[in-house]
Amino acid sequence: MKNDKLKPWIRILLIFCGLALIAVLFVPMWRIDLVAPQYPEGLMLLIYPDKLAGNVDIINGLNHYIGMKTLHTKDFVEFTLLPYIIGFFALFFIVAGLVARRKLLYLLSVLFVSFGILAMYDFWRWEYNYGHNLNPDAAIIVPGMAYQPPLIGFKQLLNFGAYSMPDMGGWIFVGVGALLVFCTFMVWRSSRKNIRAAKVTTVAAAFLCMMSFASCKPGPEPIRPGIDNCYFCKMTISDVRFGAELVTKKGKVYKFDDMHCILSYLKTKDIEPGNISNYYLTNYAGTHQLINLQTAMLLKSDGLRSPMGGNIAAFDNKDSLVSIQKRFPGNTATWNDLIKP
Repeated sequence: MKNDKLKPWIRILLIFCGLALIAVLFVPMWRIDLVAPQYPEGLMLLIYPDKLAGNVDIINGLNHYIGMKTLHTKDFVEFTLLPYIIGFFALFFIVAGLVARRKLLYLLSVLFVSFGILAMYDFWRWEYNYGHNLNPDAAIIVPGMAYQPPLIGFKQLLNFGAYSMPDMGGWIFVGVGALLVFCTFMVWRSSRKNIRAAKVTTVAAAFLCMMSFASCKPGPEPIRPGIDNCYFCKMTISDVRFGAELVTKKGKVYKFDDMHCILSYLKTKDIEPGNISNYYLTNYAGTHQLINLQTAMLLKSDGLRSPMGGNIAAFDNKDSLVSIQKRFPGNTATWNDLIKP
């Protein structure tokens, strides 16, 4: 079965991936950062394959007040099993590279991708249980409030901002998975054999990638009138027509009820410009959806009477702007005009 042998460069990649997985045993796989005014330096929870590390004691002290269970390595069976599972896959990669058989590669792909999906689900389930199963006798109880951290990305939990992202070991896992899928695809394309198995592997890998990275890309959130508060003036947002959002590169969303508020907040320099991913403005016309600042057209008119006196409206097309300008005479403006000192 000469045609069943893998090409040398694929064998080298598989052996390299196996060695890379061994390194995962010694570095953190995931991290959760907590930032709040009383902890400006931040708190960090590091998740290794076999233990928890970082500011575990401080986080446990805070969790006690809101009724969350304390975190202890011994309470998680995953920390006992995970090192063996990682070791198994490291050995499997190396053996697959040495034996160099297509069927072994396909089997490795299915098992590794399935494990990745299962691991992400298990992590989400762990976060859900800890964030929802609260002590009813806790010192601080907010009705209807849960404290589940985000799977990936940012989430506001009371006065704490929680960031959840892969650490070095997690990124190694993602990289190994990407190389494995790439090798599997190249083998499938060259052999035209086992098409059904390859399709299953590709679809499963794509699903895993979507789970891993869908929430990594920063984006806006809908503004909820009567619920959301303006980050600058702290007033409840009641008129979404003048709303605005600032989104950081880590995915944190700052909502504002008026152009005056977002411009005033930027002057405080609380966020470095390099940490800002994008700005979004509410479309004054139509369904008041959020539009990217880069495509928005602005109208400044005292007749608009926005909540905090900014009196600036955004539009996604020129026809809508002209129509409103007839009712509220004023001048068009650009973002650069507004942020000038």
